[in-house]
Amino acid sequence: MKEQLEQIRRDFLTLVKEVRDRTQLEELKNEFLGRKGRLKGAMKEMASLAEEERKLIGAFANEIKEAIEHVYGEEEKKIEREEEATRAEREWIDITEPGSFQKTGHLHPVSQTIAEITDIFARIGFTRVPVPEVDWDYYAFEALNMPKDHPARDDWETFFIDAPEGKKGKIVAIPHISNVQVRAMEELKTPFRALYIGRAYRRQSDTSHLPIHHQFEVLMVDKGVTLCDLKGVIEHFVHSYFGKDRTVRLRPHHFRFTEPSFEIDISCDVCKGSGENNGASCRLCKEGWLELAGAGMTHPNVLKAGGIDPNTYTALAFAFGIERTLMMREGINLDDIRLLYKNDLRFVNQF
Repeated sequence: MKEQLEQIRRDFLTLVKEVRDRTQLEELKNEFLGRKGRLKGAMKEMASLAEEERKLIGAFANEIKEAIEHVYGEEEKKIEREEEATRAEREWIDITEPGSFQKTGHLHPVSQTIAEITDIFARIGFTRVPVPEVDWDYYAFEALNMPKDHPARDDWETFFIDAPEGKKGKIVAIPHISNVQVRAMEELKTPFRALYIGRAYRRQSDTSHLPIHHQFEVLMVDKGVTLCDLKGVIEHFVHSYFGKDRTVRLRPHHFRFTEPSFEIDISCDVCKGSGENNGASCRLCKEGWLELAGAGMTHPNVLKAGGIDPNTYTALAFAFGIERTLMMREGINLDDIRLLYKNDLRFVNQF
């Protein structure tokens, strides 16, 4: 039995000389001293010995174990010294070398524009309200003084949702965010100033139109609201966003939900209002002006649909296309609205 234990010690001393790293040393220790190691296996045979022999062999086995643990500890210290000696070389870095940085994203230019628009109108008391992008056609048309035979309600102009009709008509992907007008009148306490921003859906796609685009609209309901207020709010936005030097014109127009009604035009930044670009007709505006918005005093019928007495309150409203608004900002020089959504990083990373 003693010879068997002595052989275990000799084998360990032989094998430990071949160890090259901490992992090999730990594996060797488990092989000899682990729960299923060679020393434990040998000691199981002690059960067949007489009591006096078991005491002698047990004491000798402890000596063998301590000897192996001592050699293990010395070898472990040796490996630690070797690792420390090479650590400086292994972990050396050139602190003068330029670092590598994780590329970070940023908000899309349209999202940046939305945030800026929200801030501009917040300064004069307009509160942001949510926009349902799928709504009953009652709010998109009838409540806005559009009869059932209005051409805008044709399925060539508007995206109708394949869903059962309800008490307020069919469901549509909103063609304009003016569907919020009557909803706001129903839900907000008069007087109020509301700003709403959302997506609109139309069957249009060219250099200045997108089938899915963003709009923002303001609605101000109060006693004594006049055209002067309308012009003042429009100019506040135009001068805050485009700068003091941009020219605005109000062009008489007709909308079913405002009376009187106007188109808001701004001088084109691509051709600087000349209508020409590099000797040819401006690809974007054609004549020096770009239509940005529809505006007017809210029609009495719309106020009535929202439960507001038009003899007591008046209201102003106007809506801008956000992508087109961004295109007209000084320095953008974007002559095709579709570039905003082509995911071309050469374009998007400029913002």
